[in-house]
Amino acid sequence: MSQASNKVKWCLNKAKRELEESDLHRGLVKVEKDSKLAEQHIIKAEHNLKAALYFEKGGFSDWSASAFFYCTYHCFLAILRKFGYESRNQECTIAMIEMLKKEGKINVDKKFIDTLKITNVEEMQESKVIKLRENFQYGVDLEFKEKEEFNKLVSLCKEMIYKTRDIIHHNK
Repeated sequence: MSQASNKVKWCLNKAKRELEESDLHRGLVKVEKDSKLAEQHIIKAEHNLKAALYFEKGGFSDWSASAFFYCTYHCFLAILRKFGYESRNQECTIAMIEMLKKEGKINVDKKFIDTLKITNVEEMQESKVIKLRENFQYGVDLEFKEKEEFNKLVSLCKEMIYKTRDIIHHNK
């Protein structure tokens, strides 16, 4: 069993235990496939991309990092809904995306997964959205200093939204 499969199994069990105790979970649940909700997640991803551009234009580009992160994350949530899963945990979401990729059910470039994946601090690259989001969220910088980095993230988000739409509407 792969690391992603093990993580998915743990996430499913975690949510099951939590739902037995209350009506909330912080894991992964098998649900009805819902293409309408998947589409709403794509709309939310597009909204987050627009927010990133709006923040940058208004002089609040530090907030753009979080918007870029959630743009990609909502694309992943859309894919999960397409396959009948609900996630309320970032690591569980990423593990499920990795498992779907490994099983050949989706064709998502590893760069999209890696950009949100939490790794050892030493391994984290500056271009990872999660690192940028954490630096801006917990640090004191007020703006993207590198316009090229900002533009790369705009392109990454646009590409991920396009890819997600393809998966949602054409992947059987």
